[in-house]
Amino acid sequence: MIRNRFGKVAAAVVATGLISGVVTAPVHAASNTIIVWADETRGPNLQKVIAAKGDWVPGYTIKIVPFSSFDALNAAFGNATALTGPDIVVGANDWVPTGAKEGKLAPVTLSSSVRANFTANNFFDLSYKGVLYGVPLDVNNVAMIYNPKLTGKPATFGQMVNFYLTNKAADKLTAGLCIAGGGMSWGAESVLSALGGAPYVMTPTGSVSTANPIDPAALGANISKLLLDKNGKSNGFFPATDTGCKTAFLAGTVPYAVIGNWEWQDYVKAGFDMNLMPVPGILHGHNGAAFASVSGALLTTFAAAHGVDQGAKSLLNNFFGSAAGAVAYENIELRPPANKKAQKDATITAAQKGFGKAGAIAGIPQIGAILNGAPGGKSFWDLLPAFWTDVLVNGKDPVASAQKLDTFFQTNVAAGIPQL
Repeated sequence: MIRNRFGKVAAAVVATGLISGVVTAPVHAASNTIIVWADETRGPNLQKVIAAKGDWVPGYTIKIVPFSSFDALNAAFGNATALTGPDIVVGANDWVPTGAKEGKLAPVTLSSSVRANFTANNFFDLSYKGVLYGVPLDVNNVAMIYNPKLTGKPATFGQMVNFYLTNKAADKLTAGLCIAGGGMSWGAESVLSALGGAPYVMTPTGSVSTANPIDPAALGANISKLLLDKNGKSNGFFPATDTGCKTAFLAGTVPYAVIGNWEWQDYVKAGFDMNLMPVPGILHGHNGAAFASVSGALLTTFAAAHGVDQGAKSLLNNFFGSAAGAVAYENIELRPPANKKAQKDATITAAQKGFGKAGAIAGIPQIGAILNGAPGGKSFWDLLPAFWTDVLVNGKDPVASAQKLDTFFQTNVAAGIPQL
């Protein structure tokens, strides 16, 4: 099951000067050196950016320390102290609550011009108890792609279903919309949302609403109308499994697919345009929300102990928070930038722009305190795949299934909000 695509898992834990996450020598020989820790892809790519332009913070030297894997970085930061730790760590959004509670992360104040470059949900992702601890870096999300040789850009979910039902025989379609990236929970959340359901609702200001996530009657009716035939069986448009989706889309037997931003180059190599978009909703202009959490450049409390906190804060604003810094970095990293100005830069690829735009339009944070389940609730990661199986394979009543799903979602939200 895919819950987070921030970094690759690797067994090695040895990095330059680092063994099993422990620094073997003092790293702060000079008080004007800003130390940044990052994983095995971001680290080397940040090194290239800083080598090309090192004066993002006048008077300071920026040293990037790459780790051999994301897990090695996570373990090292978990063991870090003021003696051994970095001034900034490039980490996942779900590191923020733990790092803040342990006193390893420091609050960040961004200029108004920097804040304007990001969404409220981006900042929610890197906040704990309403306090911001970093700068959004890149987006971790999925988006929908369509095959222009088969069909055009859809305006509504119903339009996609109608195309499939009308053309499945002539075009030898094996499905209409399938999940190629992210699995039947993380990736398929956007389909649930397009049909009228969600694990939680975000407010326009970037907080979790206490509103009921699902209208079971409406969700059930939409599923009956769009995903089931007259006998209450699946009409084949949306499979309850992601098995074979990517292969089928690339082969031209599925017109629409949800793909992950970690795999877009496979589709480009196969000759597909990056016509990325959110999954369209029931009504024109409405979209299914997808998890679009961000990685972040997080300020540590160690920076103050090292005497470089002002320089580290300037680096966060001047480099990590700027469009120029985001473009310079993402031109090498090739992930979708969270920075809205960077998303529009001419040098950013169509795929990066597409995923970034989809995340800005319809992205919601991935909130573990709610999604992972609560006493009396159940894990979202288990609930949603089971829901698809119930209504599309086992023939369960979609309204009753939606009511059951909603009960658990409400329990999870009520238990999770106090932890945020």
